[in-house]
Amino acid sequence: MAKLYSKRKLAPKKMLPKKETIRLILQYSCALNIVKIGNMNFDLIAN
Repeated sequence: MAKLYSKRKLAPKKMLPKKETIRLILQYSCALNIVKIGNMNFDLIAN
């Protein structure tokens, strides 16, 4: 039976995030607030 897959490189190219992506994640984490009331958690995002 013939091989139906292609060979892959041993070491994939190193991927780096864009500055925009890092900024978006940091802004989101600063705006996120988790409030615990009783046994429930509420996620609040301040705009």
